[in-house]
Amino acid sequence: MESFLRELYQDRTSDDETLGIIKVDKRERKDANTDYFDYVLFIVVSERSSEWEIKHYEYDGEKVAMHLVTEKQLKEWLLNMSNRRVVDWLMNGTVVFDRNDYLKNFRSEMNHFPEEERLVKIGVEFSKLIRRYTDGKTLFYSGDYLDAYNHIVHALHHLARLSVIEHGFYPEITVWQQVREIEPEIHKLYSELIAGSEPLDKRLELLMIANEFEVSRKTSLGSRHLLDLMNRRDGAWTIQELKEEVAIGEYSLDLGIMIEFLVDKGIVDIQKEETKGKQIFHRYYVYDK
Repeated sequence: MESFLRELYQDRTSDDETLGIIKVDKRERKDANTDYFDYVLFIVVSERSSEWEIKHYEYDGEKVAMHLVTEKQLKEWLLNMSNRRVVDWLMNGTVVFDRNDYLKNFRSEMNHFPEEERLVKIGVEFSKLIRRYTDGKTLFYSGDYLDAYNHIVHALHHLARLSVIEHGFYPEITVWQQVREIEPEIHKLYSELIAGSEPLDKRLELLMIANEFEVSRKTSLGSRHLLDLMNRRDGAWTIQELKEEVAIGEYSLDLGIMIEFLVDKGIVDIQKEETKGKQIFHRYYVYDK
């Protein structure tokens, strides 16, 4: 099988655009981490027409998935935490080709996790946490308990990932195993929600109180990147200016509700400017520390 895998990726090693190749073996008979394939070949390239291309192969009854990913796409996944399998592949897969120590250096950067990059990722997770928690609370008070449950579970996942990032690690597929070691109290909240014996509405009510406390506790950290950005210049910002400055898809998506949350907390102030319309004002935002 190894000779077949080498045959699949050998031609890629002579391509100057190929930066590195990682081989991932399945760990169990049914391993979702590899999409139930026996092997994954993860190939990072400098650039190509398609940012991410997948090829499937079969040989002697075994299945192989090849992922060709540009460096740009890889960094976007890591920044947005939108493909956590990749973290496992990068950190635990076997490097079979490494041009100029690209993958070695990439792994080293991931292990050190620079503070600026960490704060951006924390901001992304915090904005998602605010969105899910706020939507869950609204659904709870309207009596839609199952929908509220779904949103609160997602809110806890974002809280868990935020905690993992705060401690200098990349969230992996097994994020709750990571959280159990890092912040067991957050793991306990999750366990109480999904395995508690009380009626669902009571579990949700208790969890929202606890979640409110955790959100308040993480507000300073979660909003630091955005507030540092706002503090880079004097004067107020429009929401469009902030959206363009953030320039991260999943961050800017929930930026509006995050700003309103910070306004409600008295952390961000509103400045109004009159428009041509009578009693209609533009809203601007300023962080006055």
